[in-house]
Amino acid sequence: MAQRARSDDTAGVIAEIYALGTGPWTMAPVTRGALGQIWKLSGNGRSWAVKELLFGCDEAQVAREAALRDAAADLGIASPRLHPARHGAHVSRLDSPGGGPWVKLYDWIDGAPADVCDPDVLDWFGRTMALLHQAGEGAVESPGDWYERCPDDADWEDVLKKVRDAGLPWSDELDRFVATSAPQLAHWVTPSAPGGLVTSHLDLQPQNVLVGRDGPVLLDWDNAGPVSAEREFARAVYVWSGGSDVNITSARRLARAYHEAGGRALLTGPESFSLLFATALNYIHVQAETAVDTAVTAEQREFGARQAVTWLRDAPDLAAVSLLVAALDT
Repeated sequence: MAQRARSDDTAGVIAEIYALGTGPWTMAPVTRGALGQIWKLSGNGRSWAVKELLFGCDEAQVAREAALRDAAADLGIASPRLHPARHGAHVSRLDSPGGGPWVKLYDWIDGAPADVCDPDVLDWFGRTMALLHQAGEGAVESPGDWYERCPDDADWEDVLKKVRDAGLPWSDELDRFVATSAPQLAHWVTPSAPGGLVTSHLDLQPQNVLVGRDGPVLLDWDNAGPVSAEREFARAVYVWSGGSDVNITSARRLARAYHEAGGRALLTGPESFSLLFATALNYIHVQAETAVDTAVTAEQREFGARQAVTWLRDAPDLAAVSLLVAALDT
C-alpha cells in the first residue's frame, strides 16, 4: 500500500475481512503518523478509518489497546471503535507474496481539531485523563523503555555521523542539539518508581482529539500500556498548555479539571517530566535514524527527516517546565 488512492481490489479485500458488505469500495489516504498511514475506506454510504501499520505489528499490544479503549468507553470516554475482523482479532494481515501489511479498522470520525485555548476542551481533557488514571490504577507491569530511557552519547554520535555522511542539510542543527539540549533533558530521564503506575493511553496530545457534533473524541490508542500517572499528567500539561510557549492559565485550568475529577497526580519538579523528555529524545533519534536508513522506502526517509527537523525545533524547554512547576505547586 502506498501514499495514493488504492485499487478497489485492496479496499474490497479489507471489506471482506471485516464483513462490511459488497461495496463498491474506495480507499484514499488521509494522514501519516509515526507508526501508520490512515486511509478512508468508503462504500454503501458509510466510511471507516483503516490504519496501515508501517513497521510491523505487536498483536498483544493491539489487544491491550482494544481492552483499554473498551474500558474507557464504559466510563463515557468517546473514541472510535476498533472493529474485530471475521476471525475475532482486532488486527489483520493482508495477503501478498512477500507478506502484506497489517491493518486495523476503526469507526470514521468527522470533527475539527481540538482548540487548546477553548476552556471547555481543557475541562473535558482534564476530566478524561482523571477517569483514565482511575480506571487504570494498580498497574504492575513496568513501562516500556521508550518512556523510561533515552539515547546515550554513543547513540547520538552514531546517528549524527550518519546524518553528516548523508549530507543532510540539518546536520549542524542536530549537532547543536546533541551538544546542548540532549544532555540537559537526559539528566532528568529515570525509570519510574514501582508505585503510582496506571494503565493509560500514553499519547494524550491535542492532535489525538477531534471535536465532533457530540463533543470531543479521543483517538490513537495504539500505545496503551503502563505509565506513571505523575509523568503522563506532566507531559499532558506541557503539551496542552502550549509547550515552550507555555500558557499558565490553560495549565491551571486543565490541572483543576483533572483534580476535581479525582485525578491524584501532582508535579514535584523537572523529574515529573521524565516521560516528556524521554519520548522527545527517542523520537528525534528514531526519526533521524529513519532519515538515513536505506532499508526503508524513500517516502519513509523523507518523513523521518521532516519529523526530526520539526522536533529538533520544538524540543521540550526546561524554562517552560520550571514555570509549570512553580504555577502548579499548589
